[in-house]
Amino acid sequence: MNLVLPLRIEACILSLRGQRVVLDTDLAELYGVPTKRLNEQVKRNASRFPVDFMFQLNAAEKAEVVANCDHLSKLKFSKSMPYAFTEHGAIQAANVLASPQAIEMGIYVVRAFVQLRQAAITYTDLAQRLTDLELKVEGLEIKSDNFAHNTRTQLRQIFEALHALTQPPDPPKRAIGFILPPDAPASDQ
Repeated sequence: MNLVLPLRIEACILSLRGQRVVLDTDLAELYGVPTKRLNEQVKRNASRFPVDFMFQLNAAEKAEVVANCDHLSKLKFSKSMPYAFTEHGAIQAANVLASPQAIEMGIYVVRAFVQLRQAAITYTDLAQRLTDLELKVEGLEIKSDNFAHNTRTQLRQIFEALHALTQPPDPPKRAIGFILPPDAPASDQ
């Protein structure tokens, strides 16, 4: 259960308004209470939920969430706008509900937020390394292109010299002086 649970919680964490949040329906399910009961407890303890702990989605955000998250399709027909809880809001909701399951699941929710934060840091580091590698490869390509051009020029010169050596020499020049034809008999003096 410990391996499956964080994965399930991570799937419930969404990015809205530049923050990672869990919607009230998912949080209520994780904490083992109806969404209505969770929202009632939040309203009763409104002072424990400042705007950086929780906010209510607008119609456009709700439509986007419904369109992008299959498990939230039931929200499409809900008249009320769902609430989104940040990491601290999720902890506070567990404290307000005070049920053993809510407290236990609150710990898992916090761990899931932490894992996502660490993954984001790793992703940023990986993206920076990839950018650095790209720049190095571009630099090597330029050097390689220059090297390849110089090498091609030198190889062309070598091939030209080799072709010149493989060509038969120009027609032999006529010898100067008296030369006997090769078929003339040798004379005995």
